[in-house]
Amino acid sequence: MMGGSWAALFFLGAYHGINPGMGWLFAVARGMQEHATKAVARALVPITLGHALSVGLAVALAGLIQIVLPLGYVRIVVAFALISLGVFRLLRRKHFAWGGMQVGFRDLTVWSFLMASAHGAGLMVLPIVLHAAPQNAMPAGHEHHMQMATVGGAGPWTGIAATLVHTLGYLSVTALIALLVYRKFGLSLLRKGWFNLDLVWAVALIVTGCVALVA
Repeated sequence: MMGGSWAALFFLGAYHGINPGMGWLFAVARGMQEHATKAVARALVPITLGHALSVGLAVALAGLIQIVLPLGYVRIVVAFALISLGVFRLLRRKHFAWGGMQVGFRDLTVWSFLMASAHGAGLMVLPIVLHAAPQNAMPAGHEHHMQMATVGGAGPWTGIAATLVHTLGYLSVTALIALLVYRKFGLSLLRKGWFNLDLVWAVALIVTGCVALVA
């Protein structure tokens, strides 16, 4: 992939990290519950892992789908999935809720995975990865299946690297906001001036889907 694609993946991860529903709010709550900055840091580990697993699974599934569908069709499927999820979130803006704060590493990882999946985090990464895929002539037979089985035609390491770059952007912003809110601002920041990120997220899903559809 080109340098611009890597930068886009990083900044998309950073954008995901801004949303309190994607993890940092939970980390702050754990810190306040245990009255320790270390609790915030500990919570960020499974939260980041769950997010990475959600994104990585979406990228891997896209690669597997390319075994039976040409790349152009996969892009169309992803575009319509993004638009549908965005419309759904506009009509029903509710978060997945976990039943209580006393959760362990595994539970928090699952929670983060479900939250990222419900928000379409992995789907938003796919247009960037697929757009960077080379538009080669379609080979026939076994060679076609071998090429299309990998995201972007460049091997599974491309998908792994894309997931890692995106996760790095996500973790950087999530950790920064969580620590700033816990140590400096407190949850009063949300009550005073936080804008409707759910609405922004839904619109972003729809716009990303439309761009992926016409690109």
